[in-house]
Amino acid sequence: MADRKSIFITGGASGIGRAVAAHFGSKGWFVGLADINEAGLAETAALLSPGQSSLHRLDVRDRADWDRALAAFWTAAGGRMDVMFNNAGVGRGGPLGGTAIEDDELVIDVNIKGVLYGAKASFAYLKQTPGSCLLNTASAAGIFGVANMSVYCASKFAVRGLTESLDQEWAEHGIKVRSLMPSFVDTPILDAVSLGGNRRTRDIVTDAGMEISPVSMVADAAWDAVHGSAVHTRVGKTARRAWFFARWAPSLLSRNGKSMQRAAQGLD
Repeated sequence: MADRKSIFITGGASGIGRAVAAHFGSKGWFVGLADINEAGLAETAALLSPGQSSLHRLDVRDRADWDRALAAFWTAAGGRMDVMFNNAGVGRGGPLGGTAIEDDELVIDVNIKGVLYGAKASFAYLKQTPGSCLLNTASAAGIFGVANMSVYCASKFAVRGLTESLDQEWAEHGIKVRSLMPSFVDTPILDAVSLGGNRRTRDIVTDAGMEISPVSMVADAAWDAVHGSAVHTRVGKTARRAWFFARWAPSLLSRNGKSMQRAAQGLD
């Protein structure tokens, strides 16, 4: 087994995946970058030192793709996988009665099935690497539901549940299972997702008085999550407040969701 630690990152072509790759790379880790966006993968790899990364075209919805990508990464990394970062995700929004079934299925296939496939495919490799960790990108949307984001929220609640279950199940194998729960992060997904109507999520979030966290903050949190003892790591004020209120004052979460809905409708 190689001495250099390694991390495999899905959604590595941009956003959180790219920031985490750069952060772990700066610590000397070998980084496996996976995505369907091959041009973006090359751009992320350019941020790392020569020979510090391997690139893998991976559609997380394809179970066979997973086996091919992880086998290639295992060889490139010298026979170790310290962290499997299940990060790839998509966002779609709108009133449930008006969303296209294709969009609903895409969210389910990428955000739930993709994470499940990643966990199953990586288990054998993680089990062979002492002190390994499966890290999943969940969301503040896995803490409280928001109107016009029902399928997305459901997918992130699923990631939260899977994380908690596997952390118990895999403890006997020496594998930690952790999740990141960021609130709104400054990535292209904020420009692509609409909560209803034609407004960008970025504008809706800002109008509702919520913060947008830089991706560097999430990268720092990923490092802490992998090396810490907490199952869930909340990132950003909104996520931390939501976690607190979910336990102590759940009615306030409902008000928060209504504030976003009103902003989306242009009422605030």
